Amino acid sequence: MSLLISCATSCRPAVRNALLSIAEARSFASAVPGKSNAFKINNASSKKNKKSFSRKNRVGAWRSMAASQLPHPLFQSENRHPISLPTFTPAHITDDMIGQAVHFTELENDPIKFYGTPKDILLEYRLLSRRASVIRDVTVQTARLLDEAAQKSSQDTRIAITGSAGTGKSVLLLQAVRYCLDNDWIVIYVPRAKTTVNSTTIHAYDLRTQTYLQPQYAFQMLQRISSVNSKLLGQINMRQSLNMERRQIPAGTSLAELATIGIKEQQLASVVLDALVNELSMQKKSPVLLAIDDLQAIYRERTMYRDPHFAHIRPYHLSIPRMFLEFASGKRTFGQGAVLGAITSSDSQFPISNELIRALGTERYHPMSPYDKMNKTLVEYAQGLKNLEVPSKFTLQEASSMFEVWMKDRALTAPINDELFLSKYTESGGHPKTFVWKGLLATLEGAIPEYDPQVPWPHMREMNV
Repeated sequence: MSLLISCATSCRPAVRNALLSIAEARSFASAVPGKSNAFKINNASSKKNKKSFSRKNRVGAWRSMAASQLPHPLFQSENRHPISLPTFTPAHITDDMIGQAVHFTELENDPIKFYGTPKDILLEYRLLSRRASVIRDVTVQTARLLDEAAQKSSQDTRIAITGSAGTGKSVLLLQAVRYCLDNDWIVIYVPRAKTTVNSTTIHAYDLRTQTYLQPQYAFQMLQRISSVNSKLLGQINMRQSLNMERRQIPAGTSLAELATIGIKEQQLASVVLDALVNELSMQKKSPVLLAIDDLQAIYRERTMYRDPHFAHIRPYHLSIPRMFLEFASGKRTFGQGAVLGAITSSDSQFPISNELIRALGTERYHPMSPYDKMNKTLVEYAQGLKNLEVPSKFTLQEASSMFEVWMKDRALTAPINDELFLSKYTESGGHPKTFVWKGLLATLEGAIPEYDPQVPWPHMREMNV
């Protein structure tokens, strides 16, 4: 034992000297011979040489390319001409137009600009020089349902658009929005309903309504509703006065002025939005369309919002989803109009619930067990919804029109002929999204085509949505 202690004691000076020599040798690295080191040791802290990252040492990293270096017509966006397609108007929604491609014109109160679109549609419209879509048989069917709903209560027209992923449910909902807007409807369009339940905006509990208000989202909705429907809202007056703690809005005020008050005073947005929707439900001057994409997101037992005890808040305890659920279930109705929703079946974060599956009768797509639990409240909110199923395949005429749109917009690099069209149609099985994204756009992996002044290049631009 004494031998071991003596050995350990004798080794201490050697170990200490070795550690000191290693610490002193830490300054051996130098970035450039003859210049100061890039890293120095001062009081056991390292400092970077700021000059090595100065702007002059980053040549070309932050400099934009001069316009004189882009003489080729491909880079001159102002010289690109959009493809020629018929305009989407109610007059074109007929049986004779089934299978034809049309485009949405840009309006001052364009719902695509103010409300936005789902992500997949936005990506396609960034690639295309014009916002194109194909009129299908289900498009005409939806237009006929909306024509009937213009004279009836929304209680009779509560529809959920269903189908497999990528069949065009969101496109059909967007077509319905534009159809109603062109027919002088008041349109409330929600392209991403999951943003009302994914805890991306603030919420606060309200003792008056015993729900959690979402003032920021209500403020955004007021802005969008006012921008798209300002003309029609200005023609409708309030039937009832709105009394608040610090302000009173008398009866007879136009709904456009009411929305402006909620926009200017954001703290009143939630109350003003609820009053605006109540007034729209009582009037019969203009039919109202409530269009909700990602409808299944609000039919979940839990949301991503949390209460003060860190428990999940249910969707019907949040002001905005509760309003949507009440109109979808018929608890609240518009005097004239419809409620139209689209089900997204490919969202793993917000899958379709058992209550919605049972109400719509889509068990063949989403098998259920008799032992699956059901939320009684959500079952009540799903009662009365009717199912409108979108076909899972393009017809040959519909696919050929879509093929022609992308061909004219120079999205295809392979030789354009009937063999290419039939091969892509066969590979995708006629599935709309697969036909476009994995069929037609997959040809972009080849060589870049030669420029032809007679055929416009794809218009790559960001849309203000």
